Amino acid sequence: MKRAVLGVAVGLALSWGAGFGWFLHNASHPVPPPPRADGIVVLTGGAGRVEAALRLLAEGHARRLLVSGVGGPAEFATLARRAGVDPGLGDRVTLGRAAMTTRGNAAEAAAWARANDIASLIVVTAGYHMPRAMAELTRALPGVMLYPAPVTPPALRDGAEPALLPLLASEYTKFLAAEVGLTALDPHAPLRPTVDHGG
Repeated sequence: MKRAVLGVAVGLALSWGAGFGWFLHNASHPVPPPPRADGIVVLTGGAGRVEAALRLLAEGHARRLLVSGVGGPAEFATLARRAGVDPGLGDRVTLGRAAMTTRGNAAEAAAWARANDIASLIVVTAGYHMPRAMAELTRALPGVMLYPAPVTPPALRDGAEPALLPLLASEYTKFLAAEVGLTALDPHAPLRPTVDHGG
């Protein structure tokens, strides 16, 4: 019996390790530029995400942008200045202040997509966060075509530094939980009821 339990444990550990290797590869692997879509959603929380999304909007990849999970009093003019884009884009940008989690980002994006007739969506977040984001968004946006546009954080551009491995392992485990729907068991409400336009 103990041998069987040990065998299962070893098998699970090997499966987790193999999956984690795939996860690390994808976290820094470049992808082709996304095609044009109806909208863009950027999930805040890391360097370069908002700037990358604003540049995609400015380059004409989509007609509208949702910045999901905006914290504090941040306004569009500040975000545009940091990204080096025209502040006049503000009338095409919605600042979503409701989401507190990745599941909340997905719920916020789904509400925004329904309100704006979005049938295809470019998703901008860090490469290591993209698998979990896509799992949650796919569940919240059935029928909407999703195109990942990952951002590689500076610390991952030359491969994962050893100090980052605990963070990446935690993110991979969270992705597995999202993939099987365990995040739906979170007792906290996924949204705060606040969305405003950036213009």
